[in-house]
Amino acid sequence: MVVSHKRNPKKALLVFAFLLMVTRLAQADITQIRVGVLAFGTVNWELDTVKYHGLDKKHGVEILVTKLAGKNATAIALQGGSVDAIVTDWLWVSRQRSTGSDYSFVPHSVAVGGLMVHPDSGIKTLADLRGHKLGIAGGPVDKSWLMLRAFTKKTIGTDPKEMVEPTFAAPPLLNQFMLKGDIPAVLNFWHYTARLEVAGMTELVSVDDMLPVLGVKRKPPLIGWVFSEKWAASNASTIKGFLQSLRQAKEIMASSDGEWNRLRPLTKVDNDEILVAIRDAYRAGIPTSFNNDDIDAATQLFATLAKYGGRDLIGDSNTLAPGTFWSGFRY
Repeated sequence: MVVSHKRNPKKALLVFAFLLMVTRLAQADITQIRVGVLAFGTVNWELDTVKYHGLDKKHGVEILVTKLAGKNATAIALQGGSVDAIVTDWLWVSRQRSTGSDYSFVPHSVAVGGLMVHPDSGIKTLADLRGHKLGIAGGPVDKSWLMLRAFTKKTIGTDPKEMVEPTFAAPPLLNQFMLKGDIPAVLNFWHYTARLEVAGMTELVSVDDMLPVLGVKRKPPLIGWVFSEKWAASNASTIKGFLQSLRQAKEIMASSDGEWNRLRPLTKVDNDEILVAIRDAYRAGIPTSFNNDDIDAATQLFATLAKYGGRDLIGDSNTLAPGTFWSGFRY
């Protein structure tokens, strides 16, 4: 018996048509979400993990990333409708809701920085800050600066605003100033304080240490993904698929050191020690819950921040606006 190995063009065409139909059906089930992020923000590490492992497609979404130059640019992009979601803090959300907007918040990170001092500065206590320059990231209404003011007032009876010469600058520039000895103390964001610790700087007090003294019983989420409630209601499967893909990326980054080796070029670290410090600080900042207790902690913190930040921080409302934290996603 002779077996023919000739291809059947008709059968091959049918198989191709079937595969094409399956592909198109699969693509039809995938919806897009446009996100605006800071060009060099740490959230890019997580988004890269999502993309590398195909987690967005796995959950039925495609994340389209727009990288922007600054925090104000991300807010403008969201308000102008050119992106669907951004990363910012819930204070901004509450302020916007008090003016009639419907933005809502889901936690991204609870990571916080701290007050770092140069080992040769002679600064051993908060009182020793008097008369010195203090570098501050984030501006006059930065959450960490407001918490430090409240904490210092409560512990030594003095507002550091009256003790130090505040120097507001970009986080990487503040690190450069400190390492060169131009500034003896810096209040910076978590991934910059991690770099300073590796460089031999000393943490005088962390933002985590301040919270219990300020009456906040647990670490509240500080920054998160923000989007319109109306948009989320109209795109329920998209926003939930997006958030689920991010949670899965966090699980990978929490457990896999190899993932951090892959991400190393994005982190722009100089050596293994800094990579490990940033990795561990990131992992410590992964939210483990998003429930009423977390919202209560944020509400407690709002009262303190409102006292020191004033209208520039909270707008016209003296209370955290209802709906600031999105009710559609809990864990």
